[in-house]
Amino acid sequence: MNNDAKPLWPIATLVVLTGLNLLDYLDRQLLAAVLPALQAELKIGDEQAGNIATAFMLGYFLTAPIFGWLGDRLSRTWLIAGGVFVWSLGTLLSGHAGTYLMLVLFRILVGFGEASFGTISPGWIADLFSPARRNNAITVFYFAIPVGSALGYLMGGYMAVHYGWRSAFLWAGYPGLLLAFTLFLFREPKRGANDPVQAATGAVPERAGWKGYLRLFGFPSYLLVVAGYMAQTFAMGGFSLWAPTFLYRVHHMALDRAGFFFSASLAATGLIATLAGGFLATKWQKKTGTGYAWVLALSALLAAPTAFAAFTLADIGQAKIALVLTMFLLFLSTGPVNTLILETVPVSMRATAMAASIFAIHMFGDLWSPKFVGYLSDRWGDLRRAVLWSLPGSLIISAIFWCALVAHVRRQRAAAVES
Repeated sequence: MNNDAKPLWPIATLVVLTGLNLLDYLDRQLLAAVLPALQAELKIGDEQAGNIATAFMLGYFLTAPIFGWLGDRLSRTWLIAGGVFVWSLGTLLSGHAGTYLMLVLFRILVGFGEASFGTISPGWIADLFSPARRNNAITVFYFAIPVGSALGYLMGGYMAVHYGWRSAFLWAGYPGLLLAFTLFLFREPKRGANDPVQAATGAVPERAGWKGYLRLFGFPSYLLVVAGYMAQTFAMGGFSLWAPTFLYRVHHMALDRAGFFFSASLAATGLIATLAGGFLATKWQKKTGTGYAWVLALSALLAAPTAFAAFTLADIGQAKIALVLTMFLLFLSTGPVNTLILETVPVSMRATAMAASIFAIHMFGDLWSPKFVGYLSDRWGDLRRAVLWSLPGSLIISAIFWCALVAHVRRQRAAAVES
């Protein structure tokens, strides 16, 4: 670690950002956990329920490019802290929503706040750690996804059954309002401070402006990473919203038991798989230079058949096992996919690259999948058939792009050796 980075307390900063990321994903999954109770009170169907999740995504991905541009230029501390405060306020207001329309508007506000945090935080972490340690740090940051998501399902399901669905949103909002201000305890790192070329020259990174988003089309590795990520996100978006309801309707589990099973499985598999996939990818990458790409490809290739089994098996025990395997396999790619997004572009474009990926994976991924599954379920009167036709196939598409990424990276390395 260079001298500039020592007073930044990189580990402590990572812990705080990871904690905030945990709150971020806890909030995202509350809706899925309380969905049946919410639908009963507001008297809305499955397609309208899917629209609530879509509303969050509209606030999230539509503003991500703006925060990407700002994140490569302005104080990241203020942008991240402001985002945490805004999403927490939106969560509190969601618990007070008296109508379907009000709830939709408040979930848009939540997405707006989370866009700032999700776009800018990974670049801050990348600047705190050297390339050799960066993927492990990014993996730790993103292990908050399964833990936070699991807590969201667990807390939401419990609160919905015992205290009403509104209480879940109220209790989830307060911590963020307070923790947003902890970021001001840390100094923000210089952009590119731990990248060898940048640190050695001390040059100020060139900023591409809004045209930087067009420049991203000139980085084939980045495009393949994001293309596979879009397809995976489509599957995960539909899966995360409808899985507890799937267990409730198709296998007749009690709502709180379905939420507990899904949250416990999510926490266990996500925690183990995220850390294992990240640390394995780091070692594999050091040895071959293709480790990140291979972990992505294998994750999608293996998850497609287990997802198919999870939605077709009639025995509830076997279906649960398949669901757990699917979650485990999907989380293997969490660290490497985000590390590749940051490392396949120049240092000066990291926030831009993260913002563009957020826009793409949601615009072409989970913006549509919850609504699409709900639409098919309403149309066919069969939630099992709806998820079966929507989700495993998108994982196959993801695997195709990420296998192409492996081939591209290998060609790049072979060309570099020859030259």
